Amino acid sequence: MPRNEPGPRNAVRSIAVERVVPDEWGRVQALMELPSLSEVAWRERRAAHESRVRPWIEPRLARRSRGESHPVEDFLFEYYAHQPSHLLRWHPGIGTALTGDGAHEFLLQPMYREMPAGVTVDPAALPAARRPGLRWMHDLLARTLDRPAFFGCFGLHEWAMVYRASEVRHSVWPLRLPAGELADFVESQPLTCSHFDAFRFFTPEARPLNRLQPERTTQSEMEQPGCLHANMDLYKWAMKLQPFTPSELAADCFALAREIRELDMRASPYDLRSLGFAPVPIEDRAGRDEYETAQRGFAARAQPLRKRLRQVAEDVLAGQSLA
Repeated sequence: MPRNEPGPRNAVRSIAVERVVPDEWGRVQALMELPSLSEVAWRERRAAHESRVRPWIEPRLARRSRGESHPVEDFLFEYYAHQPSHLLRWHPGIGTALTGDGAHEFLLQPMYREMPAGVTVDPAALPAARRPGLRWMHDLLARTLDRPAFFGCFGLHEWAMVYRASEVRHSVWPLRLPAGELADFVESQPLTCSHFDAFRFFTPEARPLNRLQPERTTQSEMEQPGCLHANMDLYKWAMKLQPFTPSELAADCFALAREIRELDMRASPYDLRSLGFAPVPIEDRAGRDEYETAQRGFAARAQPLRKRLRQVAEDVLAGQSLA
């Protein structure tokens, strides 16, 4: 298992688990070294994580208390349906034990247990009902990681979602073009969306215009690492892998997804200048070039995160197979 990032220098010490405990996962752990964090170290890491994510969470909670919603800042919480408290809660990740009396508080959470090296998450405790989904997720991450990236979509998925529509999803925000001009622009461009969860929101009239016809059953075959939505989804996979995902990795995925969502909406047909978001006008060549440059940058940043998530999934699967 890979070691997690240690936080404060010299905070991680490798403890050889010498005695055999009476269950299968304990016997597996007895054969390996388990990195351990002192209580001072893991409390520092937890505090740093909470300080990092609170500026994302607290405005969301304030808006919700007022009955308000933000099309950029609230999207990750609303679409992925993970509560802010889930992002705030800190986990050390698979393969790291927490020491000190305070570590016992983690035993109140599912899938934590006490081992000779300290309190840690136990892959064998993952409910059987979640295991097929974990294998599917690992396969999706692995295939997407190894697939060539495509950068020719230019964010047209958001345009296809309002193409010849009588109603639009974000109806409180004006469109930048009249309906007729918007339809003409969509029809003048090649639609090449490869992401099922974007394609499923296309209007019925837009779906036949897309060169690809993604389905849930073909997601592993079609998802590619240049796609904005595939890279936003890394946050989803990080959260679905909890408590095995180190919370620092989940926060990295969330931070990237926030930036991607901003580009997604700036390049959309919606006019969000009143919120401080200048359009990326993909209606012209300069706007498409700007979009592609940003898209390439996001893809480069997403791949190391995807690789780390794949490793987490592999470690959980390996722990299960040995348990």
